[in-house]
Amino acid sequence: MSNRRETKKHVSKKDDIFASPLGQVAGFSFDQSVVEVFPDMIQRSVPGYTTIVAMIGTLAERYAQSGSRCYDLGSSLCAATLAMRHRIPAADCEIVAVDNSPAMVEQARAVLAADSGQIPVQLVCDDLQNVDIENASVVVLNFTLQFIATEQREAILQKIYDGLRPGGVLILSEKVAFSDTDHQELMIDLHHSFKAANGYSALEIAQKRSALENVLIPETLFDHRTRLKNVGFSSVDVWFQCFNFASLIAIKQRNP
Repeated sequence: MSNRRETKKHVSKKDDIFASPLGQVAGFSFDQSVVEVFPDMIQRSVPGYTTIVAMIGTLAERYAQSGSRCYDLGSSLCAATLAMRHRIPAADCEIVAVDNSPAMVEQARAVLAADSGQIPVQLVCDDLQNVDIENASVVVLNFTLQFIATEQREAILQKIYDGLRPGGVLILSEKVAFSDTDHQELMIDLHHSFKAANGYSALEIAQKRSALENVLIPETLFDHRTRLKNVGFSSVDVWFQCFNFASLIAIKQRNP
């Protein structure tokens, strides 16, 4: 019961990390201050986030295979994990949730403890590069790959592809960039308008953008599609997009 109360209190806390002027804006990190406001931060910052998480559950319901593992890589507070947990019909599946922030993992344990789902969840505190992907039918990278150095991304996707069963899927959600300069500027402006409509001040938007510079590196949808095809996925396309946020599904071909 105490874990349930703690989770509710955590979810309701407002993000005001960048509300006051900062003499020097440090690079963004998923530390305790971010964990405390994370649900509010991501809801007010990522258009369509609630829809993406809910549909991850729907996709897992369709693609999770009996006796397999489902991975949530960069699981933060396990929103995608819970969406899968409550939609996967195969009771003999296991979910592996991985995050490298000790503060996130500690809070995620409380979130999972308060949840009524029956599918077992293994919560791992480690860099996802160190985690083997084995016997997987669903792998989720929900706004995670964008925080990893671009030169390391293909190797991670190759490991995921190799660890997926035939017919398995990768769900990849990312902030994206656009090759057309005018369109890029428009999408950035629309995203900032979205954040302003959700109560963020111009100062907060500017300081958060500075904190994420050189930490979150977006790429074009062409880059993502090309890389996913390069590692072996037979079918790749966007299933959701709002402004400069998109989610792709990549399917590993079934054996003939």
